[in-house]
Amino acid sequence: MTVQLTETRPVAAPLAPAPAPARPVTRVVLEVVKFGIVGGSGVLVNFLIFNLLMHGLGWQAMTATVLASCVAMATNYLGFRYFAYRDRSSRTRSQIILFFAFSGLGVVMEIVLFWVGYHALGLHSVLESNVAKALSIVLASAFRFLVYRTWVFQQDAHRTV
Repeated sequence: MTVQLTETRPVAAPLAPAPAPARPVTRVVLEVVKFGIVGGSGVLVNFLIFNLLMHGLGWQAMTATVLASCVAMATNYLGFRYFAYRDRSSRTRSQIILFFAFSGLGVVMEIVLFWVGYHALGLHSVLESNVAKALSIVLASAFRFLVYRTWVFQQDAHRTV
């Protein structure tokens, strides 16, 4: 009979080093890329509905642009909430209200800018109306990026990236 006097314990594997926190510039670049992916899909939805309604079904230009922008706004919320800003504080009623309020302002900006191009400048052809639509989206998107990251999808102080 043998008695073992020493106790052997399994050796734990060394812990992997924690990833270094993202530098502020890297974090903003990643945020811009994610915003661009979601925004790009929203632009695609916006253009598809706009062209279907205006050039396919013959709807009035302003009706087509308003409806297309509103549908894109709704689809963008899902992309921002669950992809681009999923690391931010959780969904709240105030966040939803802020998103749709600021998105509504963005839609108003789009509509005014599109109206200037379509009616004031006379950009009526398929190509010209799409250029006016594109420029209105780009300018309104800069506004949206700033307000979404600042007020709508705020960084949660308790979370780290």
